Amino acid sequence: MLSIIIVSFNTKNMTLECLSSVFEETHSSRFELIVLDNASSDGSADALEAEFGDSIRLIRSKENMGFAAGNNVAITYAVGEHILLLNPDTIVLDKAIDRLMAYSERVPSHKIWGGKTLFADRKLNPSSCWNKQTLWSLTSQAMGLSSMFRKNTFFNPEGIGGWERDGVRDVDIVSGCFFLIKASLWKALGGFRESFFMYGEEADLCLRAAELGATPSVTDTATIVHYGGASETVRADKLVRLIHAKHLLIEYHFSPKTRVLGHFLLSLWPQSRHFSHSLLALLGRLSSETKSEVWRNVSLRQNEWPSLLGRNDF
Repeated sequence: MLSIIIVSFNTKNMTLECLSSVFEETHSSRFELIVLDNASSDGSADALEAEFGDSIRLIRSKENMGFAAGNNVAITYAVGEHILLLNPDTIVLDKAIDRLMAYSERVPSHKIWGGKTLFADRKLNPSSCWNKQTLWSLTSQAMGLSSMFRKNTFFNPEGIGGWERDGVRDVDIVSGCFFLIKASLWKALGGFRESFFMYGEEADLCLRAAELGATPSVTDTATIVHYGGASETVRADKLVRLIHAKHLLIEYHFSPKTRVLGHFLLSLWPQSRHFSHSLLALLGRLSSETKSEVWRNVSLRQNEWPSLLGRNDF
């Protein structure tokens, strides 16, 4: 039995399309589908109940708990031996869930598995997997090298630049948008850390899982569409949340000797991006003028980043 978990927030039409694709494209895997709606204001819960009825288990949260806590709650209802986290802004293509389950059965020792993601136009969405943060990746990011040389793995190590996500590969992090894990491992890890509201929770889980012998892996035989960022449409807000999560990852997974430097390097990222886009705007790049304003907004909101040094609530 497979337990498919979807946590939705104000993505009614996409969630309906996602669930339809699950039922249409999943044939050889026996599954239950659990949807937790994070207090959406767009009528998502009512629409899901009307369309799918008893075919799904619908949990109506009275508040927006975020992605991490929402999944933790939903999974308490799960009975499957495997758990698949699936974003509501996805479309299952060509029996992708069946194919991912088949892959997990061929290489059960990996314990965490993911697939390949595409944008709506069916071009590659590389965010299906990542490598972990390091001092070098943060340095490259702060210097703008990871943006200038996106397709170079040396300068863009977190994004595994240059790899088109073909074939199979062991990675540090599988994206939470299409994330298969053994239920026993999920329970051993205690689920997601709820200090992560949105972004970073799957990275933290994968890094903790690796300490227990897991080797996250992805395959291109299981492919979905992932629109990305559908529930968070304001770019600056998304970046602030992302930076917050990356600071938490440094605190949890860097050694005590490297944390201070890691936090410092990460704090330089929005400033360097603001500077570079401001310079490009002066040279007549109108799109960079907009991006410069976004990064300026992010830089001015440092009070929303976690004040991690000296905290004892981890």
